[in-house]
Amino acid sequence: MSDEDPRIAQALKIAYEFGTTDGDHHKMWVIDQMVRVLTDCPVVERTSRFPDVNGNTYTYQGLGESEAYRRFTADGEWDEGIAP
Repeated sequence: MSDEDPRIAQALKIAYEFGTTDGDHHKMWVIDQMVRVLTDCPVVERTSRFPDVNGNTYTYQGLGESEAYRRFTADGEWDEGIAP
């Protein structure tokens, strides 16, 4: 596989854009997003777990779970992290 593979290109883009954010929980989110891309997780609409600065929840596009992702994280110890 090479970086010409769109999944690898997207995973590298995530690493480049967010990989230097401080905090272990943010770095785990980066790794989780890269794994989701590499395991072909579908784009889904999600609702925020935490409110915005005005106290409102909001929806956004995020990566769901594929069967390959579920198998990869099946041990129950996987940490999805927190988005930066």
